[in-house]
Amino acid sequence: METQNKIRIYFTGVGGQGSLTATSLLARTALHAGLDVVAGEVHGMAQRGGVVQSVLLLGGWRSPKLDLGEADLLLGFEPLETLRGMPYLRPGGTVFSSTDPMTPVGVNLGKETYPSLDEIKAKVAKQAGAVHFLPCRDLGIQAGAVQAGNTVLLAAVCASGILPFGVDVFEDALKRFLPPKLQAVNLKALELGRKVFEENCR
Repeated sequence: METQNKIRIYFTGVGGQGSLTATSLLARTALHAGLDVVAGEVHGMAQRGGVVQSVLLLGGWRSPKLDLGEADLLLGFEPLETLRGMPYLRPGGTVFSSTDPMTPVGVNLGKETYPSLDEIKAKVAKQAGAVHFLPCRDLGIQAGAVQAGNTVLLAAVCASGILPFGVDVFEDALKRFLPPKLQAVNLKALELGRKVFEENCR
C-alpha cells in the first residue's frame, strides 16, 4: 500500500466503543510524527448505542470539512456503521473495519434486520479499492481488554503503509500518551494488530 502524505480519514462507530478516543490517539500520533493535523466535527451522539462519526485530516488541509466521496481511508469500529459510512469514501479508497457487530436498538426490538457480515463485506468491496475486516474484539480480549480492539485496528492501519508514519511511531505514541496502567495491554494489542495485518492482509 502506498504511503500518502496528505490523507483524509473518516471514522465511524457506535457510542461506548471508544472510537472517539481512538480518533484522538491517532491524531496525537500524527502530531508526534510532525504532521499537520486538522480534526473535523464529531457527528452523532456519543452515548452508548448512538452512531459516532469523526474526521481526521493529515498533511496540511486548511478546512476540517469532509464531504461525501472525499475520504481516502475509512476506519469502521462496527461493520454495519462501516457500510453506512461508505458514501464518505472516495471511489477506490481504503477500508479497515472491525468484524464485531453491535446491533442497533431496532434490531434488538425485532423491527430491523442486521445484514450478514458477508453481505456487508460484498457491498463495501464494490466501492473500495482495498478492504480489510479484522476480528478486533477477539484480539483485544486476547491482549487483555475488549477496548484494546481499537488499538488492534489502528496498529493494522499503521502497518499497512497507507499513513505517513508506521507502527513504530504509533508504539512510541502509546508509550507517551497512555496512562502507564493501560500501556501493557495496548502494546500487546499493537503487536496483534501488526501481526494480523502482515499475515492476512498483504
